[in-house]
Amino acid sequence: MFLTHLQEKVLTGERLNQDECISLFDLDLLTLGEMADARREFLHPGSLATFVVDINLNYTNICNVDCLFCAFYRHRGASDSYVRTREEILFKVRELVKIGGTQVLLQGGHNSALRLDYYTDLLRGIKSEFPDVHIHSFSPSEIDFIGKREGRDSLEVLKILKEAGLDSVPGGGAEILVDRVKEKISPNKIKSERWLEIMEQANSIGLFTTATMVYGGIETKEERIEHLLKIRGLQDKLLNDPCLTHQPKGFTAFILWSYSFPNTQLSHLVEATGSEYLKMTAISRIVLDNVPNLQTGWLTESRRLAQVALSFGANDMGGILMEENVVRAAGIKTPMMTVEEMVRLIREAGKIPAQRNTRCEILKTFDKDPLLC
Repeated sequence: MFLTHLQEKVLTGERLNQDECISLFDLDLLTLGEMADARREFLHPGSLATFVVDINLNYTNICNVDCLFCAFYRHRGASDSYVRTREEILFKVRELVKIGGTQVLLQGGHNSALRLDYYTDLLRGIKSEFPDVHIHSFSPSEIDFIGKREGRDSLEVLKILKEAGLDSVPGGGAEILVDRVKEKISPNKIKSERWLEIMEQANSIGLFTTATMVYGGIETKEERIEHLLKIRGLQDKLLNDPCLTHQPKGFTAFILWSYSFPNTQLSHLVEATGSEYLKMTAISRIVLDNVPNLQTGWLTESRRLAQVALSFGANDMGGILMEENVVRAAGIKTPMMTVEEMVRLIREAGKIPAQRNTRCEILKTFDKDPLLC
């Protein structure tokens, strides 16, 4: 079979340059899928597909950032605005632990009424009762906001949060790491270099991180590649830094979503198609040759499409998301997931289901009936 220059480079594990990455968009979907699956096989030989049992807790919906793509936020004084108490958060974590959950994701709006001790109190409360639960929380945008509210450097804030129980930092707030785009859709949120800087700071004190992309807005294909290359570049730096001794280090996973616009100020835009999601999944796997894991997005993209993505470079189905509110506020009404259904979906995709923790360590492999494992 005749192989193109791009196919040969990918199949032999050679890195693509910027122009070559952009030219991936010109390839047909099935060719891209084959290339991405080959890259996935190199990183994760075999048929294992993983997931984590987690909960996504939104501690407040009060926010002053006013991103055009967000339907979740409320301004102070709105009748449906809220701030969750420590006991409300702990009640939810107890429910997670009851079903064998291991990860808590705390994320919320930029609420100027909350001081640093609110965040540390939540962390200490969770760790005091559940020391083994992994707290994967507070995006770079939230870290930056807390620092400005307290008059502290973001590195200092990260150190304080880590001492209180923070284990790792999620990649929320990246959207597209190109300031032309950010200035139009989220002008009040941190810019691209600041997001990257805070992720580097987190790793400098022993906190590993994840990375994200939300595509399908006003960005060009060249800007999507620019986003991926910025993540790849920082990952190179983190993995090769001899001063970083924690494991894992750098970005352990990349998570891709398409925008969903129904209840937002971007509702006039045409949403990305399923084939575009699969193409972006494949391209992400090919470009991000140094990020070990690629997650599918069943919540935003549908269960069926997430299954297909496991053949387009993805090796992980993300979390069951015992609770989630941000995406749902935008108008997506996808039913919530269970462990049993996650196992079924992965099996139906021709893969072997395995539950992992946030560090991507395998906790359980479901090679039999899930109730007997």
